[in-house]
Amino acid sequence: MNFDIFNNKKCISEICKNKTLYIVPTPIGNLQDITYRALSILCQVNYIIAENIRRTKILLNSFSIRTPLYIMNRYNENIKVPALIEKLQQGYNMALVSDAGSPLINDPGYRLVQSCHKKKIKVVSLPGPCAAIAALCSSGLPTNRFCFEGFLPTKKSARVDRLKLLLEESRTLIFYDVKYRIVDSLKDMLNTFGGERYIVLVRELSKIWESVYGAPVSQLLDWVQQDKTRIQGEMVLIVSGYYAKKNDILSPKMMHTMRLLALEMSVKKAAIVAGKIYNFKKNIFYKKYLNEKINKMMLDE
Repeated sequence: MNFDIFNNKKCISEICKNKTLYIVPTPIGNLQDITYRALSILCQVNYIIAENIRRTKILLNSFSIRTPLYIMNRYNENIKVPALIEKLQQGYNMALVSDAGSPLINDPGYRLVQSCHKKKIKVVSLPGPCAAIAALCSSGLPTNRFCFEGFLPTKKSARVDRLKLLLEESRTLIFYDVKYRIVDSLKDMLNTFGGERYIVLVRELSKIWESVYGAPVSQLLDWVQQDKTRIQGEMVLIVSGYYAKKNDILSPKMMHTMRLLALEMSVKKAAIVAGKIYNFKKNIFYKKYLNEKINKMMLDE
């Protein structure tokens, strides 16, 4: 699609103000998701601040936009912010974009926006595409309360520590993930949250191979391992929040402790130690752990 904004008066819907930073979302996979207002801003501002100039040029060329570009990414943000602030104070206007989606959401930019507020520079944020919100809306999980966690740490120990902190989080959780780590992430979620926690994998949003698949984490892990194409492309994991069942005496944290103990000693000994830690009868831990193992074996068959 080649759309010339300069020959379409409907697109010029807003006159850019001087000494203003515009935060402009860009498509996450489908060029048709860009708005007239976003195009209007991008062709009018003095400069566009991009995370990746090559990728942003592909977008701009599709709409015949020739606005000069500055590069700012997570490696140079601290260095670039003072110079950009100086330009804005001189009366220039700028648009901040990311490679895809809404700027600042798991992308650089908040230091620039923070500095703008401190220096009394106007900031205007445009609504638009965001993978986290689009995935949440299509997941079928509660949307009234949610928590965005971005990418989990790459190191296993740090990843498990983060998941432990979220063990009893009642809000719906949103994570970004990548194909070379998704299986490890799901394994850690299985071991931390338990096999019954419901998770929805949303991938390739707004693209040809877009898919949404939800299942208890034990089943989801099996499903993604059956076919490598199921973990291709950009991925979002939507994880159901924790809720205590009426007959669920042991919290997820208690059972997580039990599972860790069972890795180091016999199940009977682990139940005794867990019982002493939480002042519960050892039989409750023992039976619950065995039931979990039986359920997992049935799912594996």
